[in-house]
Order: sequence, then structure tokens, then C-alpha cells
Amino acid sequence: MIPANFNYHKANTLKEAIALSQELGEEAKYMSGGHSLLPMMKLRFATPEHIIDISKIKGLSYIKEEGNLLKIGALTTQTELEHNPNLKENYPIFGDAVWLTADPSVRNCGTIGGNIAHGDAANDQPALMLALRATIIAEGVDGKKSIPIDDFFHGFYMTALEPGDILTEIQIPKTKKNSGGAYHKVERKVGDYATAGVAVHIELDDDGVCQEIGIGLTNVSAVPMRLERGEEILRGKKITDELIEQVGVIAGEDAEPESDLRGSEAYKRSIVNTITKRMLNKALERARK
Repeated sequence: MIPANFNYHKANTLKEAIALSQELGEEAKYMSGGHSLLPMMKLRFATPEHIIDISKIKGLSYIKEEGNLLKIGALTTQTELEHNPNLKENYPIFGDAVWLTADPSVRNCGTIGGNIAHGDAANDQPALMLALRATIIAEGVDGKKSIPIDDFFHGFYMTALEPGDILTEIQIPKTKKNSGGAYHKVERKVGDYATAGVAVHIELDDDGVCQEIGIGLTNVSAVPMRLERGEEILRGKKITDELIEQVGVIAGEDAEPESDLRGSEAYKRSIVNTITKRMLNKALERARK
């Protein structure tokens, strides 16, 4: 499939990109690596008249800790996420997800910002952001804004980004002692979009009681989904096999998948049940090390 015709524009600065978007109107889309937007264009889910290339804007590719936050620039590539020493040591959930994302050529170009910004429930990073309780930083005509991840995804390929807004940074609370995360998805073939996926992040106290928990689901609803009912059951308790089994059942019940070429609704509910239990156990294992 071939995208519809479009006009190409290159921006060298954030200010220039925002000005171009304001000039060109709502028919303009930003693009960096293109590995989230181009598939949408090929399927005609998106048919922008103008593409604004932001890949050369300096200062938007970084991974750093400041105060109590992990900050990731929107133009940071998937490969950079995979190989960053701090993420490997303290946030292994990123390595889990990147390893399952497409192939090396895509990971070398595709950015974390693009993976999140389009609101595609089939992408891997949105579930991680939900589990890690991220905040999205965007900049537009009206200046800079902070958007809690729970307020970011609005509907099918819809987000809180206003026309002209650029997602510039992801902020995540720094991991604490006794914390662990994990991500996995089932796919039809290596590098495919998820049939279903689950991201989990857990924080325990010194007695092994769950102080905080985040569970994000991939591609089992129209928007990236948080498993709120499962989180509530685990928060404030020692996590047992019985509770994990219960949350797996809830994941299968609360997911909202549709039957398609990747599988039936019942199959996807079964998958998300199983993966949720496995990722809870894996995150717990990491938190207890």
C-alpha cells in the first residue's frame, strides 16, 4: 500500500516546526522516524497533506535522571532505549519492550515519541507509559504543557495533543528500592504488532507489601488501557499466587478486544489473562532482587 500524496517540509528547530504547523493548519503532521505514522498513512488511517520532518531538531534525544524523575527526549530511538546502561539496570521493562518491537532497522530509526504520540493501541510504549505512570511534556503555540498519561489517550488514534503540539519529553518517576517491571506481548510473527501485550511495574516496601502497581495493556481495546481493577486488588497487599490468578481473570474480563486476523475475541482474552499473570510474576521477581 502506498500513502496518499503529501508535501514535505523540514524543520531545524522546535520553534520552526511549530510555526510551520500553524501556517499549514490541521492537515500537517510531524514525523521523525516515521515508523508509527507511515503505516497509518499506508492504511489511509492518516492522510496528511503536509509532513513536517522534525528528525533533525537538536536537543530532543536524551535519557537522563533529574531529581526524582527519569526524563527521555521524544526523539530518542528504540535502539538507544535498549542499550542505555541506566535503563538496563533500573528500568529493564524498556529492554523487554524494545526487543519485541519490529526489527533492528526500525528500532534504529523509530522514536519513543512517535510510538506514543499517535495514540495507537497496538504500539508497545503506550502500555509501558501507563504502567510507569508517565507524564507527557508537549510544546505548541501556547507554550509548554504537562499531560498525565491517564489523560493523554482520548480515543481511536486520538490524544490530548492539540493541533501544532509536539511531544517533546516523557517524564517517569524514578524507580525506588524494591521495584521491578516487565513487558511481554504475543505476536503472530517476530516483529509484528501485538495480538495482546501486558506491561507491569511494581513497587514493594521492605516487608514485601505492594505500595504501588501499574498494569498497562496493549492492543486489547481501542485505546491503550490501564487495568485499574487489577491494580486496586494488589495495592496495599502482599502479592500471592491467588491474587495474581485473580488479576489474570480480571484482565481477561476487562479487556475489550475485537476479533480480527490476529485472533478471536475469546483467544485474545485468554492471552491477556495468561500474560498478565506471567508479567506480574516476572516484575515481582525483579522487585525482590
